[in-house]
Amino acid sequence: MSTDQLRIGVIGCGAGIFHLEGYAEEPRVKVVALAGLDTDRCQALAKRFDIPAIYSDYQELLAQDDIDAVSIAVPNNLHKPVVIAALASGKHVLIEKPLARHEDEAREMVEAAKRYGKILAVAFQRRTRHDIEIVRDEIAAGNFGRVYYAKAFWMRRSGIPGLGSWFTSKEAAGGGPLIDLGVHVLDMALYVLGNPKVTSVSAATYAEIGPQGRGNWPGRRQSFAPGGPNGYEVEDLATAFLRFGDGGTLLLEASWASFTEMGDDFGIQVYGGNGGARIFAKNYAHVDTLEIYRNIGDTTADSKPRLIERPGHARIIQGFVDGILNGTPVSPDGEEGLDRVRLIDAIYKSAELGREITVE
Repeated sequence: MSTDQLRIGVIGCGAGIFHLEGYAEEPRVKVVALAGLDTDRCQALAKRFDIPAIYSDYQELLAQDDIDAVSIAVPNNLHKPVVIAALASGKHVLIEKPLARHEDEAREMVEAAKRYGKILAVAFQRRTRHDIEIVRDEIAAGNFGRVYYAKAFWMRRSGIPGLGSWFTSKEAAGGGPLIDLGVHVLDMALYVLGNPKVTSVSAATYAEIGPQGRGNWPGRRQSFAPGGPNGYEVEDLATAFLRFGDGGTLLLEASWASFTEMGDDFGIQVYGGNGGARIFAKNYAHVDTLEIYRNIGDTTADSKPRLIERPGHARIIQGFVDGILNGTPVSPDGEEGLDRVRLIDAIYKSAELGREITVE
């Protein structure tokens, strides 16, 4: 390992740009290699971020023995093989969410990180938002009393990432908006609530708009026709009701396409015995998103804290680098990623069976 700067490789030239932007904010690292199948995109990123080595095959990047750690941003079906190969090559790993398509894959990845003695971190960057951290701290301090009910949502009017792409393939993605967007707000909600144990799930999924060839994200490439070879194999809306061991509950909603007033909006709301809070991020907003609800005497005393926009991936990367250099515990780590995938699996299973199921 370099004594002055960690040497980083990035695999994936799509969502990998968010990692590159995050590493650009971290003086303790240098990105030295980039791998991806889209040669033109990779070359443009290499030029922008001054990256000396470009590969079309990620195995060639992993063969560089002077790389300390890698970020991986590839389709979900490639997460397990690429992550395990990276760990086996002696590199720490930061992987885009979700950790994996299914619990068994995620568990293999966590076990591989332990076996090779390397860090496995997950890019749940939404939890680093200022509004999320304020609500988490308020709950942890007991300022809302017992929080007994919460809601978490990410809803789009028209935002399927790519009709006919890997996103709408069950095999490649593992699911639709639940595993893509819902896993983010599920993580955010459980994070602010202090990671309560989920004991049961009741869920439903729907595919009403995507199979018509509608609901694509405006401006995105499309290779889809109803009944064609690249079928729509996933849901376009999912909803779930989760019960916690402490008696609390959570309502979760995630949609790529639905006839709603929302454009591309996410948030959470928490209800406690002495107070509550609502985060509503319209079109990815970072400020003016949080309201806190309390009483003074016999009247309401609601407030809107002043918020600071924070670069999410940069904060995740800072924790990742701290873990490598200083041994600081990394969060979110592979175990947390495994837990979220386990719950996503349970939600899909409940929807398939059409009944509530127990979560072990």
